[in-house]
Amino acid sequence: MKNYQKLIIVFLFIIPIILSNVLGVSFLYDIEKNNDSYIIDESSISTSAPTPEFNFQSTAQILMEPKSGKIIYANNENEKLIPASVTKIMTLLLIMENIDSGKLKYTDKVVCSANASGMGGSQIWLKEGEELTVDEALKCICVVSANDVTVAMAEKIGGTESNFVNMMNKKAEELNMTNTHFANSHGVDEEGHYTTALDIAIMSRELINNHPDILKYTSIWMDSIRNGQFGLSSTNKLIRYYEGATGLKTGFTSQALYNLSATATRNGTTFIAVVMKAPTSQIRQQECSQLLDYAFATYESKNIIGKGEIVDNVKINKNVNGLANICIKDDISYLVEKGCHIETSQRIVYDQNLTAPLKKGDTVGKIEIINNQDGQIIGESKLIVDTDIEKSGYIDYLKHVFFTFILRDNNV
Repeated sequence: MKNYQKLIIVFLFIIPIILSNVLGVSFLYDIEKNNDSYIIDESSISTSAPTPEFNFQSTAQILMEPKSGKIIYANNENEKLIPASVTKIMTLLLIMENIDSGKLKYTDKVVCSANASGMGGSQIWLKEGEELTVDEALKCICVVSANDVTVAMAEKIGGTESNFVNMMNKKAEELNMTNTHFANSHGVDEEGHYTTALDIAIMSRELINNHPDILKYTSIWMDSIRNGQFGLSSTNKLIRYYEGATGLKTGFTSQALYNLSATATRNGTTFIAVVMKAPTSQIRQQECSQLLDYAFATYESKNIIGKGEIVDNVKINKNVNGLANICIKDDISYLVEKGCHIETSQRIVYDQNLTAPLKKGDTVGKIEIINNQDGQIIGESKLIVDTDIEKSGYIDYLKHVFFTFILRDNNV
């Protein structure tokens, strides 16, 4: 190609770029994945087993697989009841959010206030001015359900416990816990303090799915603080006696009776069993054990697509530097009934007008797992870009033209 012809090509190429960047008119390198979708794979998952029947003495129960959120069994799951110290699941969720976001460190000091020191119920008898690390505080909350430490942590994060309780209720609203209202951070009986078995399962799921490090604390059977001078023994007897038990939180008051959100994992499959208002501690343990036994005997969870897996490469508007990797944000799994399978497929749906700049982790669409038998969506995850995508400037476009049209021709 002659040089003047190359210059004409460059000139024609630059005109729309100027219009695109200056006037906002889109010409080159603009793709629109407007609700684009397609089938990319097939695998096998299960149908659901018949609803089990139990003869329980507690008022409300629920059994959930946390990765998929599938509810296997539920009874009176929306009845508003008093949670007692199961309340602390929400407190732990906010603590872990602060730790995982970098706002709080395990080594940070927590100082006991007069208010925290005056708490009754289960406690470690903190004295005003006494210090614990966040790590020690988590042990005390998870293992012995210490109210005094719970209030100290609430004040550490919220400034006051009332501010922290507002945060708890805001988080409950975000999680669509529609039948929950918290009046305190610890669970001592108080007017206007209530939740449901379903809402407990929801916040338990959020805690263990997104902050799994908490299980290092909720699975402790015995430990100590104060240089080994003060022993801690778990209020959750399943930790010692139930195979695979990992937590999560007990609760008892004379009004609430015996409550438990129990978690257990075997062979990579986890279940949450919630029992509320059982007449005795032994009965709450037995009923959670029955729910978990049924789940492990009947189902297993299989991972369909792993977090971070690249599922596509696409061109981004306003960027000329190649294709962007599109990744799965979260694991997608489905509950498999043992011995029963159906065919599934995957569908990608992109947001409209994917345009630079984009930051690593920005959402660009979603992936759905489809049941081929009935067309129902049985699992999904957001799709994200795995690196920063910069908006191309004039120099980037000129380089692209130079390497694409000029050097390529000279190499021919």
